[in-house]
Amino acid sequence: MAAYDVIVIGTGGVGSAAVYHLAQRGIRVVGLDQFPHAHDRGSSHGATRMIRQAYHEHIDYVPLVLRSYDLWQDLERETGEQLMRRTGLLGVGSPTGEVVKGIRHSAATHGLQVDELSVDEIQRQFPCYRVPTGAVGLLEHQAGYLLVERCVLAHLQLAQKHGATLLTGEIVRDWESTGTHVTVRTEQAEYSAAKLIVAGGAWAGRLLRELNIPLRVMAKHLHWYATDQPAIHENAGCPAFFYELPEGIFYGFPQIDERGVKVGEHTGGTPVDDPDRLDRSVDPIDKSRVEHFLDNWIPNVRGRPTGHTVCMYTHSPDDHFVVDLHPEFDNVAVACGMSGHAFKFTCVLGSALADLALQRSTDLPIQFLGCSRFTKP
Repeated sequence: MAAYDVIVIGTGGVGSAAVYHLAQRGIRVVGLDQFPHAHDRGSSHGATRMIRQAYHEHIDYVPLVLRSYDLWQDLERETGEQLMRRTGLLGVGSPTGEVVKGIRHSAATHGLQVDELSVDEIQRQFPCYRVPTGAVGLLEHQAGYLLVERCVLAHLQLAQKHGATLLTGEIVRDWESTGTHVTVRTEQAEYSAAKLIVAGGAWAGRLLRELNIPLRVMAKHLHWYATDQPAIHENAGCPAFFYELPEGIFYGFPQIDERGVKVGEHTGGTPVDDPDRLDRSVDPIDKSRVEHFLDNWIPNVRGRPTGHTVCMYTHSPDDHFVVDLHPEFDNVAVACGMSGHAFKFTCVLGSALADLALQRSTDLPIQFLGCSRFTKP
């Protein structure tokens, strides 16, 4: 039986960061994953993920995301590679909608720069975007995107450089803890350590079933469309977009490569009963909704589809992350229920999980993400 200080189950977005932070601290750590590194079978793929500071979901995320900006820049310095690009983000919605109200609240609370734009100002600055009558635009200059697979690989490659062991093709059957010792059994081998971190993504429901947190896994489709419009290119200063509309929330990125504009629907999705059997084909209903959005608000884009992939959102009941010590075993840290908006935080969540595993606490402000909100008697 191989023995380590810490075992990490799952080396996607969050798990890769946890392995990196542990290895950087000189800890003997092994990361186990059933898939190859930076794979496209879970939640951390699809070329780009949005990063933004004026967090409409909850103001308590803002200190975490500000810390994540620092950690992404540290990672860039260590790798010598640009992983984050600040294109800006245009948020569009009703003044009374959750997105606009939330962005304003976060910006005011934390002193973040967000410019308010009228419909006319949006059309003048960004002629590729149309805006519903009565809507407002909020432009966050520090927002942008992360190169998602490159971020995962950067964490893993640097973790190996610092001495981490990384194993793929390891399907975890079960794990157990005595409180001072953990054992993880895979279909290939058995592993032993003093500590465990579980970051299983869409498979967290199986790995953490004893927590009885009703996690919901949803299939989410990402689409790319080629366009000849120079105004919607990143090089033309076009920002990413996030639209809250009566029919749903849609988001995407300007053209950054030959595939063109990337767009998806943040709301909706198809329930996934078994993440091992995810249907990865194009969903005609989802595609129709996305193309209807494009036709109305970013016209002349959707004529030439160039790419499609599927990822999974694992929703917690309140759509906020679960990052905490296991309520029964304080030598086990857990991360689950990332709810489709966690990738920007993965570097800081990995640091928090390393703290929890090593010292059973962290100075990072993650208290609002605790298990107790679901496990109270």
